[in-house]
Amino acid sequence: MAAEHGVVEAGHAGGVTITDYIRHHLQNLCYGQLPDGTWGFAHTSKEAADMGFWAVHVDSLAWSVGLALLFSLLFLRVARNVQAGVPKGFQSFVELAVEFIDKTVRDTFHYNNRMIAPMALMVFCWVFLMNTMDLFPVDWFPEAAKAVSGNEHAFFKVVPTTDPNITLGMSFTVFALMIFFSIQRKGFIGFIKELTFHPFHPTFHGIGLIFAPLLIVINFMLETVSLIAKPISLGLRLFGNMYAGEMIFILIAAMYGAGLLLGTFAGALQLVWAIFHILVIALQAFVFMVLTVVYMAMAHDVPDEQH
Repeated sequence: MAAEHGVVEAGHAGGVTITDYIRHHLQNLCYGQLPDGTWGFAHTSKEAADMGFWAVHVDSLAWSVGLALLFSLLFLRVARNVQAGVPKGFQSFVELAVEFIDKTVRDTFHYNNRMIAPMALMVFCWVFLMNTMDLFPVDWFPEAAKAVSGNEHAFFKVVPTTDPNITLGMSFTVFALMIFFSIQRKGFIGFIKELTFHPFHPTFHGIGLIFAPLLIVINFMLETVSLIAKPISLGLRLFGNMYAGEMIFILIAAMYGAGLLLGTFAGALQLVWAIFHILVIALQAFVFMVLTVVYMAMAHDVPDEQH
């Protein structure tokens, strides 16, 4: 949500502009190799960019791992203390979430794999928690990071799903599971045949034998592109929606430094956007979870065989 303090006006606060403010809030805390050859945290956006591929986004990783542990501990506590009868408190919420995810998986996934439903529950809750971080005031955690580190220019992002490294990391994990289950169910030869014999089925009789190699190459190119597009679109969809939401919150926060009139308008605008964004947060978590289950179902699908 929009910040309650810390917004600077353009041209003030030692030359810090609104553009600087926005760039600062969109920059991750990166750890990597510095220009002098040593390893440490980037002090500027350029240093972060120069670190290249091996730069570690410490803030995104810390929040994503921390929220995963939070989800695990909360659900483990409920599982250990579950009581029969009418559920109360957090147990009621957990049971509602489990029933909702279980029904969704049963409607989408029609195969025998006990891993899919727990994975769907984990994916939905984890992505939902990461998305929910977008509702905290944009200045709270960056200002806290400055106070703790003693560095007025410290970077600290708190919404892991606005980092494409996190969203694509999750989506490529889903992709790896797709490949694993496809080979497990269909065999390696069956998996290769799926990539080379669809959508144009080659024939190896008569004149069809001449065109069979060409059709196999065309099929492989089409199916490979389609296969790789799945994890990329899955990760970028979540990143794009959450990044856009974060950008709007930052722009609203910047309005607080533009005078009383715009500041008052920003207060009303942030409330409206926050309420709407709650729907976006839940919807994006649901979409990511459903597509994950759909991709798992596609991996388990064997022609003329369904369990």
